[in-house]
Amino acid sequence: MLTAEHMDALIRRYFDGCNDADVEGMVACFTPDAVHYFPPGMYGGAWRGSRTIAENWAHRVATLGSAWTVDRLLADPASAQAVIEWTHYKTAEGTILRGDEWYVFDRESGLIAEIRAYYASPVDPNRRELALDGFDYTARGYHLECPIPRPHPSQN
Repeated sequence: MLTAEHMDALIRRYFDGCNDADVEGMVACFTPDAVHYFPPGMYGGAWRGSRTIAENWAHRVATLGSAWTVDRLLADPASAQAVIEWTHYKTAEGTILRGDEWYVFDRESGLIAEIRAYYASPVDPNRRELALDGFDYTARGYHLECPIPRPHPSQN
């Protein structure tokens, strides 16, 4: 049976795997046939399969200096779904991207089966921070600087 605590811990373990570029750690968070959806034009479309998801994020750490925070998380075990707000720091570019993700969990395994990503702003190469216009991230207590040391060893 899914619990909010399990869902919360698994999402955070997935993000730890992302930040550490730990492919096997990320793979362990997903069903083998998991899908990660993105807005049009982002990352070449949906990523299909746990290993594809994990390898693609590890590649982003190595090439973009990517690091992420989980800023808010709500889990609903009754529906086997959760939603988070996150911040993606692309330290090699000096940019920040904010957004939400909707998670669907597999009831049998308790693993993540699907992620649907929604971005706070269209991608604009002329902006350093892609976030909601006029939203006071500082007053709401959001991360404002990348808390993960970069460059990552995979960037050396």
